[in-house]
Amino acid sequence: MIEIIIDKEEEKKTIGVIENGKLIEVYEENKENKHERNEGNIYVGIVKDIIPGMQAAFIDIGTEKNSFIHVRDIMPQIDEKIERKEEKKIKDLVKPKQKLLVQVQKDSNDKKGARTTTHIKLTGKYVILLPQTTIVTVSQKIQDETEKNRLIKLVKENLQENMGAIIRTGAEKKENEIIIEDLQKLQEQWQDIYQKFKKSDSKSQLLYTSPSIVEKIILDLPSEKIDSIIVNTKEDYSELEQVVSHKIKLALEENKNLIKKYELENQIEKAKQRKVWLNCGGFITIDPTEALVAIDVNSGKYTGKNTLEETVYKVNYEATIEIAKQLRLRDIGGIIIIDYIDMKDIEHKEKIEKLLKETLKQDRAKTQVEETRDLQNEFEDRMDLFKLASMCNYEPTMVFEFAKMIQNLADIRERRSIRFERNKIMWNDPEAHFRKVQVEENMDAQKEISDLFRLYKVAKSANYTAGMELISSKLGGITPDMIDSLSEIGKKHK
Repeated sequence: MIEIIIDKEEEKKTIGVIENGKLIEVYEENKENKHERNEGNIYVGIVKDIIPGMQAAFIDIGTEKNSFIHVRDIMPQIDEKIERKEEKKIKDLVKPKQKLLVQVQKDSNDKKGARTTTHIKLTGKYVILLPQTTIVTVSQKIQDETEKNRLIKLVKENLQENMGAIIRTGAEKKENEIIIEDLQKLQEQWQDIYQKFKKSDSKSQLLYTSPSIVEKIILDLPSEKIDSIIVNTKEDYSELEQVVSHKIKLALEENKNLIKKYELENQIEKAKQRKVWLNCGGFITIDPTEALVAIDVNSGKYTGKNTLEETVYKVNYEATIEIAKQLRLRDIGGIIIIDYIDMKDIEHKEKIEKLLKETLKQDRAKTQVEETRDLQNEFEDRMDLFKLASMCNYEPTMVFEFAKMIQNLADIRERRSIRFERNKIMWNDPEAHFRKVQVEENMDAQKEISDLFRLYKVAKSANYTAGMELISSKLGGITPDMIDSLSEIGKKHK
């Protein structure tokens, strides 16, 4: 069973989630945090600046920094299994001073404003309402096809017109009445938000505040798994009385230090350390950066008893279990790169990958595990791309679009007949060649090439050799001088 501890001491609040005596999640809030938790909040936003080269815009939502929105978060959501996604330019979708209804996807930090979207989601206990799309889908964790069909039919019958929903794992085997009640509550919330938006003037304002951390935990966990919630202030007790189910015990231990009473101090302190030791004597290191979190697995003091392969497998096995725990405990999200100790045995590799996927299922956050093959080269290339992107003032999350674009350039060449091989480029008349490409190929291909040129030129101006070499190598052996030459030709014919 799970206990939730909420300890408030002066201006600091600590929220701990305990399962079988072990701390599995911890959150800390204090006045020193410069930025509030705005994730999930819904605002009237005003378009301030449109950046066509980034296919993005900056939106004033009334916070200290303007928020950022990408074109894909403005375009209508569609079911890509049925419809084909259109490519549109941001300048055709929004205009300066335009009013938008936006939701915060990712909180701001010291350097950047929040990431926002027009794809609104309202989260309930059993259903997530998607009020601006007709897509209805069900959690992948629900495997039974009969149950899936029952839930989809039930939700569709009770959804208002032109609305969609995601049916959560907690809805499995639940009575129709409580799912319908949850759905109706969300639809009423949406009507209230939308009416406020329609009546609002052209000023940024907050329309909806997302649930608190504790409310989110209660929403995400099955009620039958939560045994009790213990608080030490009357204020928190009164607030939770309004939202906590009668099935969950709510206790007030006023003015007591709950962290000390439940012996959580050491566990919380360990959750802040860079190095985490494993039972076998190995360890992992966790290094958060602005763009990603890097986790390194080390054998440490462990020398093993059998073969080197068995020793490495044991360290990687224990590390995988600990990594899943730490990701949940530290509330780590975004891009996470795990550098395991290299294993030769293919079966061992597959077991570790399977174990990682299984242990991550215990986390409330949705995760996607990519294959670990050729990770070192991938990591090095993407580090170069991140450095280039920071020089260009690109969003870190957009770098992966460039990475994918560069890695797939060979396919683009074949598909669109863009021949970069040196023996096929007409260097005697390069301008004629460029005109021929313009006639034969569409503007999307030229845009991708133009972005590569820009990245290359930024790297060159900064004397960033690794970045220059990365781009030229990904272009099939084209030298930097050739790229620079084509870039100059491209400028003449824009």
